[in-house]
Amino acid sequence: MIVDKPLGLTSTQCLARVRRMTGAAKAGHGGTLDPLATGILPIALGEATKTVAYVMGAGKTYRFTVQWGAATATDDAEGEVIARSDSRPDRTAIEAILPRFTGEIMQRPPAYSALKVDGARAYDLARAGNAPALAPRPIRIDAIRLIDLPDADHAVFEVDCGKGAYVRALARDLGEALGTYGHVTALRRTRVGRFSEDRAFSLDSLDDLCHKDAAHAYLLPVETALDDIPALVVTGPQAERLRHGQSIRIAVAAPGLPPEGELLVMADGKAVGMAERSADEVRPLRLFNL
Repeated sequence: MIVDKPLGLTSTQCLARVRRMTGAAKAGHGGTLDPLATGILPIALGEATKTVAYVMGAGKTYRFTVQWGAATATDDAEGEVIARSDSRPDRTAIEAILPRFTGEIMQRPPAYSALKVDGARAYDLARAGNAPALAPRPIRIDAIRLIDLPDADHAVFEVDCGKGAYVRALARDLGEALGTYGHVTALRRTRVGRFSEDRAFSLDSLDDLCHKDAAHAYLLPVETALDDIPALVVTGPQAERLRHGQSIRIAVAAPGLPPEGELLVMADGKAVGMAERSADEVRPLRLFNL
């Protein structure tokens, strides 16, 4: 399911509501959104929870608003202001620095993040007055675009990025690069992998369908989350071998498949599971009980 997470809920709270509505025994989400953020939150139910790691690793698109002139403890509007500046960048200055934030860059995660430090969440340490100094780490920014300048104090951006990028940290770093401060005042995730806003639905609409016993209208097949992974179609006997933990052999020159790496195995139009190919050998990694 592709949920449009509302403002004010954590991803975990949103997941809990979907699980309660649907009665799913197992559920997981494909990427955390802060309570301040709205937008695309893929939620996996049942066997689809085995695809969560693949969804979390997919590229994402965010639209966000930065307020210039103030730094906050959380790098967003929920935190207290810790520094101020009278400087306000113009369009020319903003567009000039954007190439510095494109490609493989180093980013220091916000102190208020879910990263663990010596077994404790960074945000718990920060709330206790012991904000950790998190080390910069590599992230990937595929593109960043200036969308609008509604006034001198605000700028609206859109960014395409990889796993692990923090938009709050990006706003902070943009401000520093422009000789001022910046924090996020609005944030919306508009894409996760191939899941976009046109496939998302609200919690209210799901609740309505659940009361009508029609929640299946929002369900997508398990393999939808694995669209970017090369698919190998196998026979029934081959699928059974994989389900029993045994490897199978395929032609070395199998058309349309990479010579090695992960594959989505399909049989009779259904996903069998994930497998790893090495030359002519395919061995099972994670199987679906569908």
